[in-house]
Amino acid sequence: MNHTKHLQKDKKIAILIEQFGELPLLTHTEDLFLDIVESIVSQQLSVKASNTIWSRFKLLFGKKKITPKNVLAIDDEKIRAAGISYSKIKYMKGLASMIEKNEIDLENVKTLSNEEVLMELTRVKGIGPWTAEMILMFSLGREDVFSLGDIGLRNAIAKIYTVDRDDVQRIEKISNKWKPYRTYAARYLWKSLDNMPKP
Repeated sequence: MNHTKHLQKDKKIAILIEQFGELPLLTHTEDLFLDIVESIVSQQLSVKASNTIWSRFKLLFGKKKITPKNVLAIDDEKIRAAGISYSKIKYMKGLASMIEKNEIDLENVKTLSNEEVLMELTRVKGIGPWTAEMILMFSLGREDVFSLGDIGLRNAIAKIYTVDRDDVQRIEKISNKWKPYRTYAARYLWKSLDNMPKP
């Protein structure tokens, strides 16, 4: 695979590739709205906690699809009872409302460049650069994304390349060697920590 061959030029990443083998190819989501709502729900939560809360949230819809319209129709207190904070309820309903008012078109977002996707998604209250970068990687399957705001990635680089995890310029310089496959490199780094993020 192209990305493997390219990343193996970096001896330290080559060791991780040998250790973890080929990673599954990146996938594209069918339902970007659902993915973004899930990523809002799981912000600052452990994988276990976010899975539990997400399951409870889905139950609120019964057999109905989780659409912007249906999210707006559910009472805030019911969503709160599923374990979701009021601020996150505000964020997901804000996104749903923007979609309903045609202020953001997620089908169009899928066609934009990485930089444009970041600009478009971070217009939504509650979606910061980190969440938008995770959506680029895990929902839109973009191969060349690296999140300097991800502490896990910075920790992994600090450990493997013996640099200070707060030396963002140095870390960025290291990550630039992996272009145009920085997403794959990031996934190997997370693996090295056994800490795949939940977008």
